[in-house]
Amino acid sequence: MDMGLRNKTALVTGSTKGIGKAIAIELAREGVNVLVNGRNHEEVDRTVQELKSEFPDTSPQNAAGDIVDKQQREALFAKYPSVDILVNNMGIYEIMSYEDVEDEVWEKYFRTNVLAANGLSSYYLPKMLKNNDGRILFIASEEAIMPSGLMPQYAMTKSMLLSLSKSLSKLTKGTEVTSNTIMPGPTLSENVYQIIESLFPENMAFSDKERKFMAANLPQSEIQRFIQPFEIGRLAAFICSPYASAFKGAPIRMDGGMVPTIF
Repeated sequence: MDMGLRNKTALVTGSTKGIGKAIAIELAREGVNVLVNGRNHEEVDRTVQELKSEFPDTSPQNAAGDIVDKQQREALFAKYPSVDILVNNMGIYEIMSYEDVEDEVWEKYFRTNVLAANGLSSYYLPKMLKNNDGRILFIASEEAIMPSGLMPQYAMTKSMLLSLSKSLSKLTKGTEVTSNTIMPGPTLSENVYQIIESLFPENMAFSDKERKFMAANLPQSEIQRFIQPFEIGRLAAFICSPYASAFKGAPIRMDGGMVPTIF
């Protein structure tokens, strides 16, 4: 399916690995010129070259920088003053007990996972509204609506993104601009893959390791496997397409059945 995104420009934050990179790849597959972002300039350059090699009809660009830093965000704005699509993917997480989350940690997570995304959105949204066209997409987590208790500082920020996305969506009323949030469940990122590999004997197939891990640790998952990053990437490409204009301020779950549905 051609999603009608050819020649659009998308800034995808944190797009050198994991879900962000998968979104960048799937957007490029649709002919989007992706602005690749990350703090490591070498990793950004490498990802740009990968996209250019695989999708030669697109023009990926280096948008390296620490978007948590206001000055670096402003430098990014100067270099790329407008985009058609903004994917706020970049974020941090770690398992922590509530008792260990000091004020400095709460503030760090708020600045990184919320304020950086808000800073980008507040800059690009007015331009999208002026053009009557644009997509803002936040990547949250099932933790936003079903905190596990293992990452309270992370869950808080992901809940905030749902609220921020809906607030922005109110500003798009009557326009072809949208603001939405995808809430992925447990996803097979590079880090998760390494963790699962290390937990079981080397001679065990990864599919068996995955199945055992899910049964023991995530029995509520209905797919009983990790979500593949490309699955989230494909969904993101659709939500960013002209065919998804009726999604307005929507919290879109792709959690593998982790969150129970209450009718």
